[in-house]
Amino acid sequence: MSQGFSLADHLFNQDSISELAAEYAAALPDFDAPGFTHEVLSRFPDLALLERLEWIVDCLESRLSDDFPTMADQLEAAMVPELDPKQTDDDFGRFIHAPPGYLAVRHGLEHHRDRALDLIYETTKRFSMEWPIRPFLNRWPEETLARLKLWATDENYHVRRLVSEGTRPKLPWAKKLTMEPTTPLPLLYMLHADPTRYVTRSVANHLNDIAKTHPDLVVETLARWKTLGQQEAKELDWMTRHALRTLIKQGHEGAMDLLGFKADAPVSLKRLTLGDTTVAAGQALTFDVELEATKRSPVIIDYLIHFQKAGGKLSPKVFKLKQAVLKPNTPQVFAKKHVLKANATTFKLHPGAHKLVIQVNGRHLGEADFQVTL
Repeated sequence: MSQGFSLADHLFNQDSISELAAEYAAALPDFDAPGFTHEVLSRFPDLALLERLEWIVDCLESRLSDDFPTMADQLEAAMVPELDPKQTDDDFGRFIHAPPGYLAVRHGLEHHRDRALDLIYETTKRFSMEWPIRPFLNRWPEETLARLKLWATDENYHVRRLVSEGTRPKLPWAKKLTMEPTTPLPLLYMLHADPTRYVTRSVANHLNDIAKTHPDLVVETLARWKTLGQQEAKELDWMTRHALRTLIKQGHEGAMDLLGFKADAPVSLKRLTLGDTTVAAGQALTFDVELEATKRSPVIIDYLIHFQKAGGKLSPKVFKLKQAVLKPNTPQVFAKKHVLKANATTFKLHPGAHKLVIQVNGRHLGEADFQVTL
């Protein structure tokens, strides 16, 4: 995307709003497409991405019936064809088709729950509804979970994905759920053997969320799924690795063991050599790691950089180095170049003492200090 052209401009622009207006005008003869387009675009320069979405919903709302069941009928009448059922992954839909879900929350949450859920069901086949479903989970947990249980066996994989994605405890950008993080676990049992990667990716991400508060339960769940044998072995292996990624970084012994990496593997650090003990911001920290095992040992090699914080304390961040199999009594060397970005958007680099730690199968084997200069 060129400089000065934002994601908001990419998703919501004159062409996309004109297209949306035409869709509603085709379904609703009294819909004022030119007026809608003009009103929506008039405020776009001052609005960020999600603000634009809310504004589109406002402008659409004022042109529809005040009676929610009738409004829902109008919204469904204007819907575009369902997303391509032949795709199996990464078919999120288009943001311009999100408004029905937001109107379902605004007008259906309290007094038209079932009709609103029907509207979300139809909308998620055109654009993912993981954000709008969450207010219903908070307001009507039992009723909404019962509906999601039905949707978990739906023929449309977008509907099935919503069951997992909408109930994730730590869904990015989304409203927090009030239910316990483990409450939707029975739904994940229903979905873990899904044939579609779009669904199993969500299940794995969901488990990764749960792992942040219930790590042992996630390991036990994945081990249980392995014994059930309902998912293809290759896909379940991918799901397991993806679901355990946070626990692996943390060196969780049970997660390591489930993936075949033993915390007590007979591995020793023979040498850790830094290219330089002083590194300028924007330059690379380079280092070599020499490992040796007394018997064949699958290993996950991570490195932690303990970064200097503004208050003078060190804060560690984990990075991947290599996954390998060490042969008996055969030293192996692994090299790495890590650029210390000076102006990262999510992280500020501070000068001073830093520390590099080598971690193998979750176990710290050695460390070295270095300085960062600006």
